[in-house]
Amino acid sequence: MQRGQAVTAGAVIAGAVVLGAAGCSSGGGGGTSGGAVKAAEAPPPAITPANGTQQVQPDQPVTVQAKAGRLTEVTVADAKGGKAAGTLAADGKTWRTTWGLKPSTTYTVTAKGDADGKPVTATSTFTTLKPAKKLESGMSPLEGETVGVGMPVQLLLSRSVATKAARAAVERSLEVRMSTPVEGAWNWISDREVDFRPRTYWPSGEKVRVVAHLAGLKVADGVYGTKDRTLNFTVGPRHITKVDANAHEAVVTSGGSTVRTMKVSLGKPGDDSYSGTMIAQEKTPHMVMDSATTGDPGAYRTPTDWNVRLTYSGTFVHAAPWSVGSQGNANVSHGCVNASPTDAKWFYNFTNRGDVIQISGTTRKLRFGNGPTPWAKSWQDWLAGSALGKSVTGTKL
Repeated sequence: MQRGQAVTAGAVIAGAVVLGAAGCSSGGGGGTSGGAVKAAEAPPPAITPANGTQQVQPDQPVTVQAKAGRLTEVTVADAKGGKAAGTLAADGKTWRTTWGLKPSTTYTVTAKGDADGKPVTATSTFTTLKPAKKLESGMSPLEGETVGVGMPVQLLLSRSVATKAARAAVERSLEVRMSTPVEGAWNWISDREVDFRPRTYWPSGEKVRVVAHLAGLKVADGVYGTKDRTLNFTVGPRHITKVDANAHEAVVTSGGSTVRTMKVSLGKPGDDSYSGTMIAQEKTPHMVMDSATTGDPGAYRTPTDWNVRLTYSGTFVHAAPWSVGSQGNANVSHGCVNASPTDAKWFYNFTNRGDVIQISGTTRKLRFGNGPTPWAKSWQDWLAGSALGKSVTGTKL
């Protein structure tokens, strides 16, 4: 028994040595015992806002950052499939939204990347806040309209934008794209209107697209834009009409060439017409001119034809068969530009909204803001009305 036990103990000791040696071998890595450690996976991209976040401010950017490798694709989409635009940094490490988000909307962010040849992904779903008040908007010209070379872009807002910082934010949200890029600037007409005009008249044939990225834009406490707005228009022929109150005539040009000279009658003393550079604001084939609208009820109430409006206050080029005898030699109107029915109808059909009409020879100066009157200001004065204080050269359409 003692001898057998000694042999058995020796065998156990020998076995322990063998096992010990095997243990040292496997600890070195690269053995064949199946004990290899799995490589750590690359961390996924980090997304802000985090998954499940509520009441996200829509003017705050969505950001994605690669924790390893580079980002390859990022989408920020709402339930209807609308996608937010964004920019990927040159090094591929970060991505962020370019414009604001729609309020009261749930978005899902999907971020994909590449880390040492292995794909990494991350997702996040969040909801933007419901604004206390909504900012709505309207724009002029009309979508698809052909306009004259003097036509401004008008952005009309439903809420006041009172502070310089908020106005600057609005201007930064506005893109102007052009087939032939030219210099222009925005000017605040009031707390609820900001207009764009080129430094000089638009080039004839210019195609313009204006994109107002107003969704998510904060203009006051609790006041956010709800949706973007896009406008496309084309600039027609270069129509410029020069009206001389002293010569009692209007010279109409197209592309620099005279196409018609019309005998006219302007405002009589006390009812002087405005002098200045105006545009055709609207056209109405038939209307009733009523002095009550100018604060003088009972003075006249006259049906008129072929009306082209020049000011909000009621200056028109229109047919005046009753003053044909004075047209070309005397000023007898209540401030409008009277023409013969034949000339007035021709001018009405010839004219696009935004065509330029320059009146000279009167003592009454056009007041800025009496309708869209972008050419009543010098370029420097117009530029001074921008909250950003700088001009904009349109991007290539």
